[in-house]
Amino acid sequence: MESAVQPQFNPMIQLNLLLFSFLGVFLLRSAAQVLLDRLNIAHLRKHGGRIPEVFQGTIDQEKLQKISAYTVDSARFGILTTLSNQGLLLVLLLSGILPWIQGLANQWDLGVVTGGLFFFALLSLPGFFLDIPFSLYGNFVIEARHGFNTKTLSVWIADFLKSLFLSALLGAPLLALLLFLIQRGGPLWWLWAWALVGLFELLILWLYPVLLAPLFNKFEPLANPDLVRKIADLLGKAGLKAKGVFQMDASRRSRHTNAYFTGLGKSKRIVLFDTLLASHSEEEILAVLAHEAGHWKKRHIAKQVLILEALSLLGFYGVAKILDVPLIYQTFAFSQPVAYVGLFLVTTLFSPLLYFAEPLGAAFSRRFEREADDYALLLTQNPGPMVKALKRLASDNLSNLTPHPLYAWFYYSHPSLLERIRRLQDRTPKPISHGESATRKP
Repeated sequence: MESAVQPQFNPMIQLNLLLFSFLGVFLLRSAAQVLLDRLNIAHLRKHGGRIPEVFQGTIDQEKLQKISAYTVDSARFGILTTLSNQGLLLVLLLSGILPWIQGLANQWDLGVVTGGLFFFALLSLPGFFLDIPFSLYGNFVIEARHGFNTKTLSVWIADFLKSLFLSALLGAPLLALLLFLIQRGGPLWWLWAWALVGLFELLILWLYPVLLAPLFNKFEPLANPDLVRKIADLLGKAGLKAKGVFQMDASRRSRHTNAYFTGLGKSKRIVLFDTLLASHSEEEILAVLAHEAGHWKKRHIAKQVLILEALSLLGFYGVAKILDVPLIYQTFAFSQPVAYVGLFLVTTLFSPLLYFAEPLGAAFSRRFEREADDYALLLTQNPGPMVKALKRLASDNLSNLTPHPLYAWFYYSHPSLLERIRRLQDRTPKPISHGESATRKP
């Protein structure tokens, strides 16, 4: 597909039903984001002054005030960042700069693949420059104000440059191959493109723990031999090996505490922040590890990949069906379809709709977290350590103890802390039997 559009800075955007529909959904999304944040802050101010009964003895009034201040600051800064990026996108769409960039690529006869790389590179520059002050303020003002940031400016610069380099190194070849398939893949290009992107995502998921994450942090086997032995015993009950458990030097950047499960196949590993190791007792660490082992045993990453790939297939099919619709291009002042322009416009037009599907993904994630909690209870046979660990995590991370139910339903990938703790306290550990044991093969 080629276009005769010549460089011009202010072509005419068409005021039609498509544009007004997009703007309506776009503004509705922004309004929903602001409303949910305001509801959450108002709910915190109304109910956040009282310490929930289950947190008595762990959280005091001084800590509760810090939680409220951090939650409000983070929420306000987050919505400002989001609205700023959305405003920038509207400027790019409605200013006429998109046809101007494509006109330059056309004038220089760059072709679909090279022109697409040029088009997306130039489009990324405004967001790149906008992200710098927000990232600096978030780290060195918001996080520092509440005692979390330990990152130096040199570390921030190194992280920023590494992220930029990796985005270009990994993103440019994928985009080039995707545009090549759109141009030369025939009627079924969308199927080949879906397979390409799916394989790329699996490759990244496999490489992330062993190649990408170590570019930013150090990952080492646990240094405490007694804890290593206890971990081996615990994971042995689940039929897992302890060689996939690492500690990460998170304290070099932040005082937040966490643990996570990542990777596929032989690259699977459980990662514990060194901040978590320093602030939690051994029994709490084992409980957190049992939870992460639950994700491993229940194959949650594999299930998430399957769900995302099914949705991705539908997405690519939908893009293929409307990529050549002239109205999409005419609305934003392009005279005829151009593959890379269409890819940007179609994904941009539908992105506000995807926001309203977020609760579905959050619900799946919360279900997986409950399953992991249940498995941790099965493995440890005692809810006490996990409850203590959750309370400590809430205190260390200044987590909001009283989120608005609608906000939590829409966004939370985990059940709220109160819900998780009460659920653990109300459940009786199921004894491990020979018929259905923790080491049963999935």
